Amino acid sequence: MPKAIKITAGQIKVAAELNDSPTSKSIFDALPIEAKGSRWGGEIYFSISVEAGLEADSRDVLEAGELGYWPTGNAFCIFFGPTPASQADEIRAASAVNIIGKVKGDLSQFRKVPDRADVLIEAG
Repeated sequence: MPKAIKITAGQIKVAAELNDSPTSKSIFDALPIEAKGSRWGGEIYFSISVEAGLEADSRDVLEAGELGYWPTGNAFCIFFGPTPASQADEIRAASAVNIIGKVKGDLSQFRKVPDRADVLIEAG
């Protein structure tokens, strides 16, 4: 069963949910998570204390609003638009990520979040 979380990034707050994957369960158990978020086009990412390998359904092309975990950098990723790796209008991660959930709120708000903004992920 999905678990509700809240994401605060800079001045914005949105609802999201984590799915039932093993990586998502590890992340939920580690909440709250606070970090400085980095922007990479239409992605906000930041390293977290959770370590996990690639899961069977990992991929590098995502849908707007999907949350991912990037094993290469132990990073929580919020995808809301094309990145520098994207081709045409797709949303592409630097490499495969585990799909861990989805944002439930307005994705356009993420465009207002500056690089190095404070990010808080908490149960919600």
